[in-house]
Amino acid sequence: MLHCLSDDAKVQLAGDNVKKTAIIQARMGSSRLPGKILKQVDGKPLLAYQVERVRQAAAIDDIVIATTTHFADDEVVDFCKKHDLSYYRGDEDDVLSRYYEAASEYKADVVIRLTSDCPVIDPKVIDRTVGVFIHHDYDYVSNTLQRTYPRGMDTEVVSFSTLQKAYNAAVKPFEREHVTPYIYRNPLQFHLKNVAYSKDVGFHRWTVDTIEDFLLIKNIIQSLYPDNPDFTLEDILALLEKHRDWVEINAHIEQKKLGE
Repeated sequence: MLHCLSDDAKVQLAGDNVKKTAIIQARMGSSRLPGKILKQVDGKPLLAYQVERVRQAAAIDDIVIATTTHFADDEVVDFCKKHDLSYYRGDEDDVLSRYYEAASEYKADVVIRLTSDCPVIDPKVIDRTVGVFIHHDYDYVSNTLQRTYPRGMDTEVVSFSTLQKAYNAAVKPFEREHVTPYIYRNPLQFHLKNVAYSKDVGFHRWTVDTIEDFLLIKNIIQSLYPDNPDFTLEDILALLEKHRDWVEINAHIEQKKLGE
């Protein structure tokens, strides 16, 4: 039986007093490309580009960087202080607990989960995904259940109560590390919704996990940002139509599987 919100709960989540908080998980450790989130393009860290774009999302009330207590992530905290960003330091491996504790600390009613390896994320994609969640009867909304958006546009939205249920119930290591598997792997317990793009462009990879990913993102930013810092998903697609060879830069990179 699908779990659905009551009418009162739906009205409450759609109300003006609901705090919609984007929590961006960020750490310096990376098995493939250490320090990737602060790698620079034209003198600016990738995370700065991402935060700038997330701040443009009209559906978001607050941004929190969820980093770890590891000493290497002192650099992430320094970044947050420099850019006037809220932050929370939690467990390095149990990212679900880090999210739950950050959401509790900053009193989030709705949590928008983003990862820090998506520096060209389109704020309109965020707004669309959050809008579907706010105006309909769902516990979890994302654009990744059936991938039609490029990697790098990933947006997941959950109520705090749903996140809390996952925090209390998830026991498998990959459920704790990847935050939301317990939710989307239990469709009889939670009411799920996928947001699809107008066409399937899910083969594109605009996330940064390897040096090849970084080189593609660098090309995109250097081509679009100087004249149009508010470039959209469609602007990137048009750019790559002109430079089809760029798609091959990281086409061979395989996404890490859950638990890897």
